[in-house]
Amino acid sequence: MAFPLCCRDKRSKFKTNSINESAVYTEVIVSVFVIQGIMQITFACLLLLCATVLSQDASVSQRYRKFIEQHIKGEMSADRCDDEIRNRGISKTNSNECKETNTFIQATTKLVRAICERAGEPYGDMTKSLQPFSIVVCTLRNQDARQPRCQYRGRRYTRRIAIKCEQGFPVHFERDIVHFEN
Repeated sequence: MAFPLCCRDKRSKFKTNSINESAVYTEVIVSVFVIQGIMQITFACLLLLCATVLSQDASVSQRYRKFIEQHIKGEMSADRCDDEIRNRGISKTNSNECKETNTFIQATTKLVRAICERAGEPYGDMTKSLQPFSIVVCTLRNQDARQPRCQYRGRRYTRRIAIKCEQGFPVHFERDIVHFEN
């Protein structure tokens, strides 16, 4: 590391006027190395985060986004089923037929995703939550209707949920769970 010109004599050796000045320069040099080390650690962590995100399969990413769109609504009320389902364009897969039932989980994506990691346990080929969630179950009232004329009745419950996880992400809502098998 080069020192400023003011701190060199004619032979380019470090020159100080006192012991205190020398200690200050040493402290500055140590601080620069510590900051560089912290920056390298931060950069390494960012690279690791990017690698995790990029390693997520594209189809899993798409299915996760669809899961969020169809099933996560933090501030959902039972009387908002019609509006939410219409605004989100929720219907039977690849059609404009009304979906028979849709469940909204009143939680953040972070809380629901945790079921796939540490807050869930195996449930057949699904994962069930260890804790109950507030949910709103929207059930179709007018059978054979098509979008945008779907009409739903909503009911609030507090239940554990079963979801399908892939690569640590929820991709399918299976059901809410009333009773557990022992």
